[in-house]
Amino acid sequence: MNPEKVRRETTRTLSDLPNIGPAIANDLRRIGIERPQQLAGGDAYELYLRLCEAKGRRQDPCLLDTLMSVVDFMNGGEPKVWWAYTPERKRLQKERERARP
Repeated sequence: MNPEKVRRETTRTLSDLPNIGPAIANDLRRIGIERPQQLAGGDAYELYLRLCEAKGRRQDPCLLDTLMSVVDFMNGGEPKVWWAYTPERKRLQKERERARP
């Protein structure tokens, strides 16, 4: 959903979340996420890796931005456009890559 239209008090389904449409909602269901509340306290990077594994290939990194936006929202953040998370995602990816053995 367009972040400008999101209202926390009416968030009931995955597609009620900012930046989530039917396709990404289906992807989330594919990895066992059925309700927005399941994203609270989650790790967007781990969700991204699970989606890559479930689909059998690396997904567009912008998907990670989107996942970061919904995890942040479910943790109390304001609804923002997914690309607001791109700088943070790039930093996170570098940190995670450096930490790999």
